[in-house]
Amino acid sequence: MLSASRPDLSGAAWRKSSYSNKEGGDCVEVADEIPGLVPVRDSQRPHGPALLIPGEAWTAFITGVKADGFAC
Repeated sequence: MLSASRPDLSGAAWRKSSYSNKEGGDCVEVADEIPGLVPVRDSQRPHGPALLIPGEAWTAFITGVKADGFAC
């Protein structure tokens, strides 16, 4: 039984990140259409856990990535 605070992701439409490796490695998938949240999972473990990231935090993260704000 799923918790009321955790959305049911069984019917989620997952899409692979455009930054994922085309050879099958380092693959991240996200699902859309979950109000206020961005589910993220490892595409090599589709039945494994998904991180549920608040939409505002995801937007800030993507903005930082696009601005190359996470350089080592």
